[in-house]
Amino acid sequence: MDSKTFYITTAIVYVNGDPHVGFAMECIQADTIARYKRLMGFDTRFLTGTDENGIKNYEAAQAAGLSTQEFVDRQSKKFQALKSLLNLSNDDFIRTTDQKRHWPACQNIWKKMVEKGDIYKKEYEGRYCSGCEKFLTERDLEDGICVYHKKEPKIVKEENYFFKLSRYSDQIMALLKNNELRIYPEFRKNEILNLAEEGLHDVSFSRPRSVLPWGVPVPDDPKHVMYVWSDALTNYISAIDYAEEGELFHKYWPADLHVIGKDIIRFHAGIWIGMLLSAGVPLPKGEFVHGFITHNGEKMSKSLGNVVDPHETVEKYGLDAVRYYLLSEIPVGNDGDFNDALFVERYNSHLANSLGNLLNRVHTLISRNAITDFDFDHHEEMYRQKTDEVWKKYVSDMDEYKLHEGLADAWELVDFANKRMEEEKPWNALKTEPEKGRATLCNLLEVLRHISILISPFVPNASKNIRNQIGLPPVIDPEKKKVWGALAGQWSGLGEVSIIFPRIETFSQKE
Repeated sequence: MDSKTFYITTAIVYVNGDPHVGFAMECIQADTIARYKRLMGFDTRFLTGTDENGIKNYEAAQAAGLSTQEFVDRQSKKFQALKSLLNLSNDDFIRTTDQKRHWPACQNIWKKMVEKGDIYKKEYEGRYCSGCEKFLTERDLEDGICVYHKKEPKIVKEENYFFKLSRYSDQIMALLKNNELRIYPEFRKNEILNLAEEGLHDVSFSRPRSVLPWGVPVPDDPKHVMYVWSDALTNYISAIDYAEEGELFHKYWPADLHVIGKDIIRFHAGIWIGMLLSAGVPLPKGEFVHGFITHNGEKMSKSLGNVVDPHETVEKYGLDAVRYYLLSEIPVGNDGDFNDALFVERYNSHLANSLGNLLNRVHTLISRNAITDFDFDHHEEMYRQKTDEVWKKYVSDMDEYKLHEGLADAWELVDFANKRMEEEKPWNALKTEPEKGRATLCNLLEVLRHISILISPFVPNASKNIRNQIGLPPVIDPEKKKVWGALAGQWSGLGEVSIIFPRIETFSQKE
């Protein structure tokens, strides 16, 4: 596999509900990593999609008075619309009801697990949670209630196909301990390690068609459909033509990174890895695990009326403001809070004041003083050293997927530029020492070029806006991205000025 390829995926999301801010954050995180990898010269493929099978979608369709196909078609369009709403750069969108792309891959890997002797049928009675789409053990319960969905599971007795996950428990534990399968951040692998050390249990891999008449058919048994995880997890390879072992599969697999929520790490680092080991398919290299989001300190729920809707939030504050907050204020792997007051404070302080004002002041001083050319050969070493220092920290953090730290690195350069502006006072120097004033503006213009590159994976619209205003093409030249002074060969005067982040003057939590 070409070392310069990079394949990243989000989890596929159930379509029984509408898009929410938690999945929006996951998509934005994955998109930021994909954009960073492209910036660094990787041939990057970014996949997302929808999980349209399973009991939850089937029951939601019945409640909506629609056929299941009509319901999932309607809902999937809402998630596909996130590409435009959130400015996502995904190359593909997979649907698990796709009978041409997805079903053949599911049936192919199932048959390989059968050939390995890892699929067997037995009658089973247990506590089934429809929210988790799994039979629960004591570990999953608290006072008899599912710890995630706060509901008592149903007692279900069925004859199902099972996967011998227990056979791979020791291998999975060794892979995790040796970091052959890396979990980001590191502390998130403790949960699956603890499960593996106790011994992973065999898992149900089918439901009777009499109970669930909606899903991928089990090969050679028309009375069963595949259970959600044997179907859903396969999307990562079905989307790149695993069934035919086509060009995309050979080019991009194994995946470099699965971006997932903390509630499904056990399925991805346990069941998925076991499936691949059984089928003889190479393993993904890493899994990036994010936490949950609360709203103003409370768990989001429809009954409380506090669910953060991505469409409404983007419409209210602007896309890059939403992307900035989710990437800067919610550290990777941890739970975080979407706090309305803090959002506005960060917006005004970091975006409108620090970045927006810096751009506006530099642009205004250059245009008002009719400066049309610079001596780009006389940059102060202080600027060059700081820029190089920031780039080194930025690359180090981003290569480890520390997104909030990478964004903080970029803002360190923003703060540096503002400090130089205040200390060097080019508006005064232009009157008394014109060459010194021009040199300061020259340095700051070059710093803005670097800032536009550093922030491009995080807030791509703002990055392009900055580049347009300082007279640069929107497309970043990857060969010159880190080079100090590269503006010299590209600059031909300023573009049209505009305010990239207008201040928010008032705020009410009841708005």
